[in-house]
Amino acid sequence: MTGKKLLFLGNGKARISSARLDLRFASHGLDVETFWAYGNEFPESLDGYSGIFLSGSPHGAYEDVPFIHQEHELIRDAADRGIPMLGICFGHQILASALCGRDQVFRRGQCEVGYKWLDVTSEAQADPVCSHLGAKMHMFVWHNDEVRADHPDMRVLASSDQCPNQVWRYRDRPVWGIQGHPEITLETAEDWFEASRARLEHDGADLGELMRTASEAEDAKLILDRFAGLCRQ
Repeated sequence: MTGKKLLFLGNGKARISSARLDLRFASHGLDVETFWAYGNEFPESLDGYSGIFLSGSPHGAYEDVPFIHQEHELIRDAADRGIPMLGICFGHQILASALCGRDQVFRRGQCEVGYKWLDVTSEAQADPVCSHLGAKMHMFVWHNDEVRADHPDMRVLASSDQCPNQVWRYRDRPVWGIQGHPEITLETAEDWFEASRARLEHDGADLGELMRTASEAEDAKLILDRFAGLCRQ
């Protein structure tokens, strides 16, 4: 280990999801400390942390739930300290809510779901974790909530045909949000989709089409890896 600690906030119904991103971050030499925020577990202090990861959740960032209020405060504290942060799905949304205003997250008229080619913006070219991206990136997206793209403190790095804010950075700070799910691998995709079949079909997904279009989303996964590298510096 490098002595660098990553705070892993689990916002889902399970302490750690089957994707095991905690192990991915640990493979980069980070000492990963997991707290189940969904179960109201939080560290007493952010002292000593070199980075923070915020997971997905069945909740909306705008909901009046105790752990969500506490996580908002933690995010603002971390931003003031300059601690790097990365959130996916709900993590992406609560970062926006905490740092840019609770009105930045809203319920969509309909779900966006499926593997998408995202358009990468010119802002990504000089970004510490996204500069490897070309004009497009492929990733699975599934969300009923969305982060607005018009806040002056947001640097939008990627968008889709239905969602103008798929990846963003907060000002010039080391804070990033990813709306999609880079954690899904080709090896786990079929089991993951089958386990979520009822909810996916309710949201308009075709499981056969998901498997036909599935990819490793390596560019998106590299964002996670580059974030881990930044936390080790």
